[in-house]
Amino acid sequence: MKIVSWNVNGLRAVHKKEKFKEVFALKPDIVCLQEIKASEDQLPEEVKNVDGFYAYFNSSQTKKGYAGTALYAKQKPLNVSYNLPEHITTKHNMDEDAYGEVNREGRVITAEFDTFFVVTVYTPNAKDDLSRLPLRHNVWDPAFLEHCVELQARKPVIFCGDLNVAHTPLDLARPKENEGNKGYTKEEREGVDNILSEGFTDTLRHLYPEKEGLYTWWSFWGTARERNVGWRLDYIFSSETLDEVLLSADIHPDIYGSDHCPVSAQYDF
Repeated sequence: MKIVSWNVNGLRAVHKKEKFKEVFALKPDIVCLQEIKASEDQLPEEVKNVDGFYAYFNSSQTKKGYAGTALYAKQKPLNVSYNLPEHITTKHNMDEDAYGEVNREGRVITAEFDTFFVVTVYTPNAKDDLSRLPLRHNVWDPAFLEHCVELQARKPVIFCGDLNVAHTPLDLARPKENEGNKGYTKEEREGVDNILSEGFTDTLRHLYPEKEGLYTWWSFWGTARERNVGWRLDYIFSSETLDEVLLSADIHPDIYGSDHCPVSAQYDF
C-alpha cells in the first residue's frame, strides 16, 4: 500500500500547469493533498473524478481560495470525517482567533479503512510575525495530536501533510539563520517531539536518520529549488506498530507544479 502526500499550493493551478496527473504516476493507493485553495464546485471534472479513485474534499468555510485538503483512495473508506471532532475542539478551546476559525479552514480529513486510519492535515502557519504561533502551539498541535492518539487506540494511524515545521537542523538548509523564525521555533519543533513521544514514527527519518538535503519546500526566490536550499515541511507519520511493514519512504523533488514536492511511504499490506 503506497500513500502519497503533496501540498499543491492551489489544486486548480497545479491542474492548469498540467502537473496534477504526475502524482498519480507514482502509482499510489491513497493520495493526500493540502492547500487545495478551492471549493469542490470550483474544481475541474478531471480533478474531482480521477479514474479508479474515490475522492473527498474539505474546503475552507471561512474564506475562498484558502487552505483546504483532499483525499483520493482506490479502496472506498468505511467512513470519512472532516475537521477535528467537536469534543476535542471544545476541550482545547479552539475559538476564533484574529485570522478566523481554524477548524473551519478545511485542514483535516480522516478516512477509516479496515485495518488503519489515514489522516491528511494542513497545519496552520505561525505567520511571519509569529502571531498565530500561540494558537498553533497551545491549541492546534495538542488538539490534532489528541485526535490521532484517539484513533490509534482503535487501529493504526497514518497521518501526513504539510506540518509547517522543520523538526531538526537536518530538515532545513540554513538552521542557524532561521532559528526562531516561523517553521523553526522551539514551540513548533516541540510539537513534533510530542508526536514521536505518543508512538508515531517519522517514516523518512526512520529509514534515513542522518541523510541531509531531504527537503520538500523551497522559496520561489533566488533559484532556491535548483540549489536545494530548502526545508522539510511535509511528513508521513505512522503508528510504531507499522514500522515492521514500512517498506520505503521518499521525497519526489522531480515533480513540480508547487513550491512543495510530494512525499511518499509504502507499506507491506
